[in-house]
Amino acid sequence: MRETIASEEIRLDFQRAARIGLPEAIYCTGKSPAQIDAILAMAADKGRGLLLTRLDPAKRAQLRPEHGAAIDYCPVSGTGFFGPLPPEQGGAAVAIIAAGTSDVPVAREAQRVLRHAGRASNFIADVGVAGLWRLTERLEEIRAHAVVIVVAGMDAALASVVGGLVPGIVVCVPTSVGYGVAEGGHTALNAMLASCAPGITVCNIDNGYGAACAAIRALDSIEMQRRA
Repeated sequence: MRETIASEEIRLDFQRAARIGLPEAIYCTGKSPAQIDAILAMAADKGRGLLLTRLDPAKRAQLRPEHGAAIDYCPVSGTGFFGPLPPEQGGAAVAIIAAGTSDVPVAREAQRVLRHAGRASNFIADVGVAGLWRLTERLEEIRAHAVVIVVAGMDAALASVVGGLVPGIVVCVPTSVGYGVAEGGHTALNAMLASCAPGITVCNIDNGYGAACAAIRALDSIEMQRRA
């Protein structure tokens, strides 16, 4: 028997996009399949779309068939698009850089969040400092973007390198990739916070969602100033 969901457990914020420019998102960790089903049913009743984050494949498989089939799901990032999706707006103003292949899930989360908001991005993976030539051969391409999201674990040195080479807004995401003294991403977080590259912004560990939201806010602010 599926659990009964009380109506007071769920209050969706469909005014968020109009208020701050970021659409409602559902963090699925900690929510039961029945709770997620109830949320999706509310959104469907109103004809609204939702972004789902941290939705693992096992939990997705337990959703009602009509809901599971309606989700555009990315198992790498654990994200899902439910309902209407806005078209992409013009060219890509954001570059997403993953230091290593192990950092790709967090970087893909950022990419998917941007796409859900109608923002195109360019994805560049495996350009960490252990083989610095991989970064330098893409540097001019990276520098052409207004916002650069840097995703890195272990010593997170890529954040300082990129922060010292590109002129745009740099949003850094430490990941929990690494072992021993990497301490689940805390070393990467501290390294980014202690970076001598001026003006970089740092998000929480593994928070690709937050990095994408920061990029969207920055781009919206730039566009607002241009219109003014």
